[in-house]
Amino acid sequence: MPQTSSPATNALHKAARLVENADMLLFVTGAGMGVDSGLPDFRGNQGFWRAYPALGQAGIDFYSIASPGAFRRNPELAWGFYGHRLELYRRTVPHAGYATLRAWGEQSLCGYMALTTNVDGHFQKSGFEEKQVAECHGSIHHLQCLDACCDEIWPANDFTPEVDERECLLLNEPPRCPQCGGLARPNILMFGDGDWFERRSMSQLKRLDHWLREADRLLVIEIGAGTAVSTARDFTHRVSFEHRAPVIRVNPQDAAIHGNVGHVSLPMGGLRALREIDALL
Repeated sequence: MPQTSSPATNALHKAARLVENADMLLFVTGAGMGVDSGLPDFRGNQGFWRAYPALGQAGIDFYSIASPGAFRRNPELAWGFYGHRLELYRRTVPHAGYATLRAWGEQSLCGYMALTTNVDGHFQKSGFEEKQVAECHGSIHHLQCLDACCDEIWPANDFTPEVDERECLLLNEPPRCPQCGGLARPNILMFGDGDWFERRSMSQLKRLDHWLREADRLLVIEIGAGTAVSTARDFTHRVSFEHRAPVIRVNPQDAAIHGNVGHVSLPMGGLRALREIDALL
């Protein structure tokens, strides 16, 4: 009997055709993009507390520690959490899917860019140029003053955190603001955050918006963007609507996407999807 193609196979072939026919590629990624690199998934309190058991024992959830108030209440604990993440992102090798996206982009006629809600800097670490990346929630590799004494943003290169991982506490001196000498914090948009300096991210987003003005035969490839924090998905929907651009949505839990411009849903992990599409090109 003749073999029939499965829906997953058909979707992968359709995705490969979209990549081949696109002149511009926009990569939109959320937290799920980092899972294949071995980075922790903070989905739900239990997932977060598996990664940070000391915070679980204290009943401190992600929303509480990822806030400016945490730095004021307990700077050693807040910098224990963010210091651990900073070193984790520094030493983690981004998975091969980043290189696949870059290779596709370099073969596209009119270029490529990336928008990410991730703060890990892994697009740049994978060889993307700074001008090709928009980090809409900021970057853990940059710092700002906690008390907002000035609007300066500076690299965290000179700060090497020493963290007691068992207790999630910073052991060495935290970074300080070069202007007032007060405590510094990551230049990341946190929960309940009215003091985030958005200048760096807004400059990146303006550059992306300028690039999109010339969009023609644009394809959006969205990977690991969830609904709990919908920034990335909202951006995908806006760009797809404004430019009549098809979307390849990759998400193992929630890949559904609706529209009449030939979207593709791939309910699988990012690295697997990219490998399987690449094998068809």
